[in-house]
Amino acid sequence: MTAAAVDAPPRGLARAPWQVLWISLAVIWGSSFLLMKLGLEALHPMQIATLRIAVAAVTLVLLAAAMRVQLPRDARTWGLLAVCSLFLTALPFTAFVVAETRISSSLAGLGNAATPIATVLFALLLLPSDRLTPRKLAAVLLGLVGVVLIAQPWTSEAGPDLVGFLIAVGGAASYGVGWTLNRRLLAHREVPGLAQPTALMVTGLPMVLLALLLWSSIEGWSPLGSHDPGALPLALLATAALGVVGTGLAYVLQFEVVRAVGPTVAATVTYLIPVVAVGLGVLVLGERLGVWEVVGAAVVIGAGILVGQRPKARVAAV
Repeated sequence: MTAAAVDAPPRGLARAPWQVLWISLAVIWGSSFLLMKLGLEALHPMQIATLRIAVAAVTLVLLAAAMRVQLPRDARTWGLLAVCSLFLTALPFTAFVVAETRISSSLAGLGNAATPIATVLFALLLLPSDRLTPRKLAAVLLGLVGVVLIAQPWTSEAGPDLVGFLIAVGGAASYGVGWTLNRRLLAHREVPGLAQPTALMVTGLPMVLLALLLWSSIEGWSPLGSHDPGALPLALLATAALGVVGTGLAYVLQFEVVRAVGPTVAATVTYLIPVVAVGLGVLVLGERLGVWEVVGAAVVIGAGILVGQRPKARVAAV
């Protein structure tokens, strides 16, 4: 099997300009916070996280089979992927939907904006090759200032629910740990193209399923039940879209953008995700943000842009 056969994209995506795919990816991932809020109308947070990963796993397994993507064969690679999956699927997918039981979808999207900052911070802690530079230090400190401005810990009335927002930031921090571990544990193991997100979803499913069963047994509710049967159809539809499109097909778009313009440009989609999340929260759900939350969001996004910039190469004098 050739490398082209392993990573061959669907023909429609191959013909689409990367800018269209990039914008589509930002809209899909930004709308995930709206879909989680709609799912909470009838479902428990653990039900949403479990259904999201289950649907995404099925979607990606089918796509991988259709695109003839070779999944890992050795147990050690699967074990390392499972470790990464804990921080890239099970924990953040649960954290963000739990956070939305206490805060708006817009604020949860702003919490996600801390992901680039968290990634740099944990890379400095876990990767010996990463060194602290003035630019990285400034970005991390600026990002922390932005998070504090959004949380507004100096007031208990005007600010958002502090616990809920910190849970959302914890979801972003989990992404930072996961991507850092992904670099460290899988640096010398070949997991091509769509094989990696497929394996992440497959290994993450047992984790959230076990958490669902434990959580429901402790609180005494049925894992198959609903607290509002009338809103169940819309909640299931939103969660299915979250799994199929927001977590499954989005990875195909991501790899096509990376293939077209490289990972550095592809990563800039992170800056647009909170903007989409806030826009949909305001337009669809009627959510509102305070002045400090808007200022803090601008600071966090600015810190993410700063940390994503690469230093210019020095030109040697002849």
